[in-house]
Amino acid sequence: MISFHLARADNGVIGRDGRLPWHLPADLKRFKAMTLGRPMLMGRKTFDSFPAPLPGRRHIVLTRDRQWSAPGAEVAHDVDAALALAGADVAVIGGAEIFALLRDRADRIELTEVHCDADGDVTMPGFADWREIAREDIAAADGRPAYSFVTLIPR
Repeated sequence: MISFHLARADNGVIGRDGRLPWHLPADLKRFKAMTLGRPMLMGRKTFDSFPAPLPGRRHIVLTRDRQWSAPGAEVAHDVDAALALAGADVAVIGGAEIFALLRDRADRIELTEVHCDADGDVTMPGFADWREIAREDIAAADGRPAYSFVTLIPR
């Protein structure tokens, strides 16, 4: 099972300056629950955005830089090597280049739709070619935008 885990603003933004452009505690809690105990596949920039490796998860980093290494990271230099390291079940967590490389292989997308037009420097296309099988809408509150937890599968 290859599952994507990401949050995306209505205008396609998924990141700004190596961070999320919003702070949604419920989204972070959901991300933790869905990735705990699973290998996570990510790009180097996503790995570098963490203050430290996230506990309870393997960090498989896909990078073109053959010299790069970091404590807590298992390094792969191509998609097939990364998937071989991960095994049968992997949570793909970004960034945009990694999602693009694996889009045709994904079995499921766990998406947080953030209902705003966010300022950012990393964008990702939508998922019109996927089928929605679950949705939970959360209203705006405490200065945070409205958002929806959405599960998608291939059509």
